[in-house]
Amino acid sequence: SKALFSLVFRNAPGPSAETRKRVLAAADELGYRVNRAAALMTARRSHLIGVMANIRSTFHAELVEDIVAEADRYGYEVVLGAVTPTHAEPAVVETLLSFRCAALILLGPELADDTMAELARRAPVVVIGRRMSASTVDVVRTADGRGIGQVVDHLVELGHRRICHLSGGAGTIHADRKAGYVRAMKRHGLSDGIDIINGDFTERSGMLAAQELLRRRRRPTAVCAANDQSAIGLLDQLLRAGIDVPGDIAVAGYDDSTLARLAHIDLTTVSQEPRQQAECAVRAVVERLDENRQD
Repeated sequence: SKALFSLVFRNAPGPSAETRKRVLAAADELGYRVNRAAALMTARRSHLIGVMANIRSTFHAELVEDIVAEADRYGYEVVLGAVTPTHAEPAVVETLLSFRCAALILLGPELADDTMAELARRAPVVVIGRRMSASTVDVVRTADGRGIGQVVDHLVELGHRRICHLSGGAGTIHADRKAGYVRAMKRHGLSDGIDIINGDFTERSGMLAAQELLRRRRRPTAVCAANDQSAIGLLDQLLRAGIDVPGDIAVAGYDDSTLARLAHIDLTTVSQEPRQQAECAVRAVVERLDENRQD
């Protein structure tokens, strides 16, 4: 019957193990696959979580992998919305909502706080990596300022005093990390040595920063970058120019990405524990959708 078939493919209670086995065997023999689009049209609520990520970010890629694994534990599927130079965040969000995603997890978004508060009236929203003021939006993040501060502390302990910061740009995440660098430098009595090169989170940004440093007569002895990607770009150009790293200039990043752990890179960096962040983010979605949490 249609009803029995539906129960089996929705993994709903009722059919015995033997009946499930027979129905699935028949479906396999026929080559049947569930039409998810049709199922969504009749479902009261989809079990889809829309995830917005920057596909150029290796850290975002790790987060997405962990989010998919965690969502699967709760019976949810993930729809990935990729932010690219031609597909900006507002367009990605609208696309995910058009696919009837029941909730959104946004990785490092740069959308305005009021925009995200408005989104939260349409579907539960979880932001990973960025602080924000909207109380209706769940936030999962590390203490970026403290993390960068610990990098400065480590470099000072190694004897460095001329420490430069390669920033990630003008967004909230970037601003927090820059502020953490400034506070740490002041804490160590190095206010006069505060040195910031503005960039972004890409390898190219690190490469351009290296070129600026190479033009200087007096260079820093250490650079703490806002993320691993820009640190790796910086490292590449310094090594090509014959600069000994860390002998002449020490380089540190932020994220503890897969690339940073490779033996030929072996970058000093700060872990953001992507697995734990993914677990917290998916759990926040489940609490909103399945447990009716309102606050």
